[in-house]
Amino acid sequence: MTVKHTNEVEAKNVAAGKDTTIQVLISSQEGPNFALRKFSMQIGGGMPLHTNAVEHEQYVLRGHAKIGVGGREYEVNAGDVVFIPADVPHFYQNIGDEPFEFLCVVPNKEDKITIVDEAAC
Repeated sequence: MTVKHTNEVEAKNVAAGKDTTIQVLISSQEGPNFALRKFSMQIGGGMPLHTNAVEHEQYVLRGHAKIGVGGREYEVNAGDVVFIPADVPHFYQNIGDEPFEFLCVVPNKEDKITIVDEAAC
């Protein structure tokens, strides 16, 4: 069992992202089936159009963003939930006036990330 505060978890820059960090709150070494991550995007930040080999379940904690999933665009806010199937192109763009933050749960399977369009963030 693991109990910790998010302030104890290092935030690392997302390599392909713009003004975006990730914290791995529960890693694959701690949880046998799923990893829990927290993403934070500063005002104007985001992540380009990309695919992942694993699905994503997400819960928006704060902020306002435009998310593209499978060719459709959505505006999301705190309290919204998002499901992104494996291998579906998706992007994020913070369009609000505060940081955009969300929790992301992914299965502990091998993930391959492919950038589709660098200009989308």
